Amino acid sequence: MAIPSPNILVVEDDRETRTLIAKYLRNNACNVTAVSDGREMTRAMADHRVDLIILDVMLPGEDGLSLCRKVRSEAQTPIIMLTARGEDVDRIVGLEMGADDYLPKPFNPRELLARINAVLRRQAAAQAASSIEGASTLAFEGWRIDLRLRELRNPEGARVAMTSAEFDLLRTFCERPGRVLSRDSLLDLTQGRATGSFERSIDVLVSRIRRKIEPNPQDPTLIKTVRSGGYLFTPRTEAVAAPLNS
Repeated sequence: MAIPSPNILVVEDDRETRTLIAKYLRNNACNVTAVSDGREMTRAMADHRVDLIILDVMLPGEDGLSLCRKVRSEAQTPIIMLTARGEDVDRIVGLEMGADDYLPKPFNPRELLARINAVLRRQAAAQAASSIEGASTLAFEGWRIDLRLRELRNPEGARVAMTSAEFDLLRTFCERPGRVLSRDSLLDLTQGRATGSFERSIDVLVSRIRRKIEPNPQDPTLIKTVRSGGYLFTPRTEAVAAPLNS
């Protein structure tokens, strides 16, 4: 399934900068609405969904810091602040007002795009974590993992035997989909340091889990190895309202 293009709202009073940002983002698969002040920004947000706001601090009328605070009081739309000021105090004030990131001018458009993607990834991960927090059963690719009964069932509904360590590791992956998890962090999240476990034990457990859930364990698609990074659980995880029957 294709990932939808994000809707980016650019609020920048300098026409040349506004045009440059809008053109670059459109050339990189973003839907862009570009406006010059707070009133136009309010109208744009009322007219259509906005996934992220690029907000200049120095605007005519209501400034960017005030607009940031107003948006944050009503919604969690990600905000990246732009400003000609580079001092730490200005960056801190912007972040305290609720901005997700801060980029001083002049900047490279490629860096702005990278920051946009990073903020959107963090938001998607937070939303995924929020949707499964407190759930008793999680589902991915037809599989179901019952956190209450500590059971794994395949798409046909059959129970799949797992050791306690395997279950804990799979649960950790399911609760953090789409994130690269280092072996160190996986140890801390599952077995802890007090057990005397070592990084190699994570590799062994991943290999065992792959043999149970992967269509082809020799060419894994659900739990991918990230070179020099760790592991990435690729499926989308969803909370299931009704728990599995024992």
